[in-house]
Amino acid sequence: MKNRPVVPYSEESYPPMPTANTQFWRRFVPWQLIRFFVLNIKILRIVAGGHS
Repeated sequence: MKNRPVVPYSEESYPPMPTANTQFWRRFVPWQLIRFFVLNIKILRIVAGGHS
């Protein structure tokens, strides 16, 4: 495989655009609330495990 330099500010130096499906799930408030509580439960388990 040949290494080629990346030209600054070219199309390939930027991240890909999110799909419509990805944008929907990022903006869907009920899903964000579920993810918020799941993440908080994970953090709570880690903190509670360190205090026992």
